[in-house]
Amino acid sequence: MAATPPTPPRRAVLGLGVAAALLPAGKAVAAGRSVVGGARLGRHGVQVAVGAPRLPETNSLSWIVADADSGEVLASYNAHRRLPPASTLKMLFADTLLPRFERRARHQVTHADLADIGAGSSLVGIEAGITYTVEQLWLGVFLRSGNDAVHVLCSMNGGMEKTVRDMRARARELQANDTHVVSPDGYDTPGQLSSAYDLTLFARAGLRNPDFRHYCRTQVARFPGEKGETFEIQNTNRLLGDYDGMIGVKNGYTTNAGNTFTGAAERDGRTLLVTVMHPESGYDEVYQEAADLLDWGFDAVGRVEPVGELVPTLSQERAMAGGPPGDSPGPQPAAADGSKGSSWIGPAVETVLVAAVAAFVLAIRRRPLPQRAAAARGDARRRGRGSSRAR
Repeated sequence: MAATPPTPPRRAVLGLGVAAALLPAGKAVAAGRSVVGGARLGRHGVQVAVGAPRLPETNSLSWIVADADSGEVLASYNAHRRLPPASTLKMLFADTLLPRFERRARHQVTHADLADIGAGSSLVGIEAGITYTVEQLWLGVFLRSGNDAVHVLCSMNGGMEKTVRDMRARARELQANDTHVVSPDGYDTPGQLSSAYDLTLFARAGLRNPDFRHYCRTQVARFPGEKGETFEIQNTNRLLGDYDGMIGVKNGYTTNAGNTFTGAAERDGRTLLVTVMHPESGYDEVYQEAADLLDWGFDAVGRVEPVGELVPTLSQERAMAGGPPGDSPGPQPAAADGSKGSSWIGPAVETVLVAAVAAFVLAIRRRPLPQRAAAARGDARRRGRGSSRAR
């Protein structure tokens, strides 16, 4: 029979409890690192509160349902799994660049603006020599997922490389640490990754911008063509106009990424966000799963305990902590354990605090203590349910 492990000394447990109590609300630290949004969101499988309504069946590799206003994550499945995002990455592109150009500003497109667009890209139909307003370019991005419109806006922003740097900086500010941007349009590129959690952060941040909200909920628009003519473009988001309360935001598809979708819906003054990544079967499956999860969310919100949270930006955390505003490089993920509220001490102070408590606990454990016998007990941990097969 294996030897029974000794019971941890009470003083050591107390010391760890003190450490947990002193850490800021919204921070969860495990094994020396933190999980953005809370420890449960870093676990494999379905995360949902006990007693919650039955979740719909899904076959996606990752999904999340959250309250856009409170930031509460109602349920998730592999929320931080890093996967190719396809055109849902355009939400981060828009959130980064939208404030930089006045919507009535005009730009005459050149051949250089349209260089190096990936083969097989989705296009809105931009032509060199035609002058477009910024608003028209954004409609091309949101409605037709036009990589040509993305490239023109990147050119206006100083080029692709600068835009990639800007998007990476914005992702750090949003604490979207699963995301690595290589191509601003979401085109399949080695190393380009995000997660359901991060995509939901992008949608939440973007929807705070009235222009972002306007573009992502527009269903039909006229777009400039040759010889002064215009043609109609329609939003490729299949739930827009079909799902009760749907207000956007972005769908995506590539051969490598499969189907991805982030949606937002409003009912009775409440806005829910859903992200679904990589259903294992069917083009329409991403929309069906998103609709089913939103239905579940509207039924469950206010009646279930959250399993995590959508964290505030680093600037918001500093403002709430009394620090100076502004972007931060944010090299380390900020964590959250699903509790409400935000950090009340800065990251540097937190690091010192954790180190001090750890040293205190270690000192206690090294002091002679009476040996205590402990009976072996089985640990019947309840693990998160895996994804079900589609109906």
